Amino acid sequence: MNLQASVIIPAYDSSGTIRVCLEGVLNQTLPRDSYEVIVVDDASHDDTAAIAERYGVKVVRQAHGGPAVARNLGARCAQGDILVFTDSDCAPTEEWLIRMLRPFRNDQAVVGAKGVYRTSQRELTARFVQLEYEDKYRRMARQRYIDFVDTYSAAYRREVFLQNGGFDESFPFPSVEDQEFSFRLARKGYRMVFVPDAVVAHHHDKDLGEYWERKFRTGYWKAYMLRWLPEKILSDSHTPASQRLQIALLTLSLGLALSALAFPILLLAGLASAAAFFASALQFLGNIRARDPQVLLVAPLLLVLRAAALGAGLVMGAVSAPSIQQQTKAGPSLIFFIVKRGLDILGASVGLLLSAPVMLAAGIAIKATSSGPIFFTQERAGENGKPFHVVKLRTMVEGAHLQVQDVLAANPLSGPVFKIPNDPRVTPVGRFLRRWSLDELPQFWNVLMGEMSLVGPRPEETWVVEQYDDYNRQRLAVKPGLTGPMQVAGRGTLDMDARLSLELEYIQRYSLWQDIKILLKTIPAILSGRGAM
Repeated sequence: MNLQASVIIPAYDSSGTIRVCLEGVLNQTLPRDSYEVIVVDDASHDDTAAIAERYGVKVVRQAHGGPAVARNLGARCAQGDILVFTDSDCAPTEEWLIRMLRPFRNDQAVVGAKGVYRTSQRELTARFVQLEYEDKYRRMARQRYIDFVDTYSAAYRREVFLQNGGFDESFPFPSVEDQEFSFRLARKGYRMVFVPDAVVAHHHDKDLGEYWERKFRTGYWKAYMLRWLPEKILSDSHTPASQRLQIALLTLSLGLALSALAFPILLLAGLASAAAFFASALQFLGNIRARDPQVLLVAPLLLVLRAAALGAGLVMGAVSAPSIQQQTKAGPSLIFFIVKRGLDILGASVGLLLSAPVMLAAGIAIKATSSGPIFFTQERAGENGKPFHVVKLRTMVEGAHLQVQDVLAANPLSGPVFKIPNDPRVTPVGRFLRRWSLDELPQFWNVLMGEMSLVGPRPEETWVVEQYDDYNRQRLAVKPGLTGPMQVAGRGTLDMDARLSLELEYIQRYSLWQDIKILLKTIPAILSGRGAM
């Protein structure tokens, strides 16, 4: 039988937990000959490797390099199509593996999956941590696809994992290398899913000291990661917005309290900020009350401790500069994205106002010359491959999407790009609108809604994106644009290689000045008519 999966367990000085972990992994409902187990010993000082060998699993030894290095080594040694990761201090339940593999069988487009933690500990801090995770799990369960996968219960298609270099080995300690990898895949539009019934048992932080240390370390390394993934400051599929707000409110409260020593009038503002801090946690506290009311005894303190530890870690990570390779990945700052979004809102608002008479005239012409609606909506792949519906003035006959296969043979371009010269489905009015790019005017609405930007790679149909290889997917890293490098350098005449070269250069040189130059070149490009189809 072909191996369905390879379970990879990094282990360092894990003699106290590795037995329970391996007993859980080996006692799965999935047939034992359908998966392999690989323990990567990270130069343990105890008998971790010897214990693992007695269980009859594959043991790989390495010089001490940390869990990211260990997991990557395990992946290179693996033979299964799916790589499944857990930690040496976790004990998977017997249905864990079959449930982790289920999404990959049901949907070939899924490349990653994330399971959950459970604990039976009785310490109040550990119970708080479990409720904290469950709050995040509820958030993830509402999302079709996620961008955040923790390696305590994770799975990836081996081919995609290796193509993308695995976990970043420049993180020297257990930190956020698992987050960074899943964020990196999400940027390319890869689909990852949450599997709430794939459970591993775990021992959480049992006291305030352990909790502070873990949260501080997470904040520290996350700050460093955010230098090249600044958009994740604002949101990800795992972290509630309230947690980010609480860090800001606690910082403001402490700042106002200190300032009140010199300006007593600020004390009231500090108290209001503190009240807002706890108000932002009311829903979470309500969930605690419903599920484990005893934890309310420590919850307020732990909420403050969490915000303080994460905030302190973020500050320390932001001002320090670890000498690791990821510094070369630093990209635009959060300020860049805020300013770019502000310009998009302003430009889209003005664009909609000025183009309204043109769209009205075009709408009358469309209705007068062909049957069907004035506007045409179509699912396209947006930032990180997230689907959205682009809005255009209709330029084709009604039902043109049903005739795609009839005209594909006339596609002159190579790669997953489809532009048909003299497409017979295009109406006479539609041909005029396309010649002058007037059919794109309604996309100012997509820009206003945040689905597109004024400048960026053009959004492609989702069925086309599904044909992308890993290299092509790099163009999904940013919001698609109303105009972009392709529009000013050939438009519909460019095949995928030429288009991708232009768009990757744009992404790598991401700047407001570059956007302005493309906007200024767009009008001459439209007037020239080159590449219009």
